[in-house]
Amino acid sequence: MTSQQTLKPARELAESNGAHYPNESAEYRRARNALLAEEIELRRQIERVAAMRRALPPGGEVRKDYRFEGEGGPAGFAELFGDKQSLVVYSYMYGPQRQRPCPMCTSLLSAWDGEALDVAQRVSLVAVARSPIERLSAFKQERGWRHLRLYSDTSGDYTRDYVSAEDADMPALNVFTRRDGAIRHFWSGEMGGTTADPGQDPRGAPDLMPLWTILDSTPEGRGADWYPKLSYAK
Repeated sequence: MTSQQTLKPARELAESNGAHYPNESAEYRRARNALLAEEIELRRQIERVAAMRRALPPGGEVRKDYRFEGEGGPAGFAELFGDKQSLVVYSYMYGPQRQRPCPMCTSLLSAWDGEALDVAQRVSLVAVARSPIERLSAFKQERGWRHLRLYSDTSGDYTRDYVSAEDADMPALNVFTRRDGAIRHFWSGEMGGTTADPGQDPRGAPDLMPLWTILDSTPEGRGADWYPKLSYAK
């Protein structure tokens, strides 16, 4: 979507919607079309934000050769790119002080494991945590993940520079690019507690978790205090 395009008003598009479902009332259809107009506006806003993100000027150059331990052995930062020009790094809350990993992070990565092969057609995707790689690999096997690439930030250098200067066990999403021989930071999720609206959990937009996307389409929603768990009683 470019600035030169003239878009039809969202309400006009919504009114042209021909969807109807058995036994729905006129009241329901009016409310649903009003909601559809807002959904169209939301889609347009998402695209505007994505276009602004893609147009960011070059970020700071990565001048350290961060070292990681992967399931296949040691790896430098540049190696994480593989043959891709963009690298997405999710920092997983599974530090050595934790007995078990963060359930929220685990829920997200479980969903991403199913998409990893698709994502890998376009960019490189890795998950990094501070626990030893043996511990990460054991949990990967327990969880049944097949495609996620896991790395241990053994020294904590990367984590202190791009996640938490205090080496706190916290999640983060960072994107890096490799262009013209230089590796640069491109974008990081910067929405958190200080940017959260009243009554809302601190979360990014769009939300990275498919779980919330599904629940947001239901009457129950995501709830005020419900969070995923590592396991559920049967």
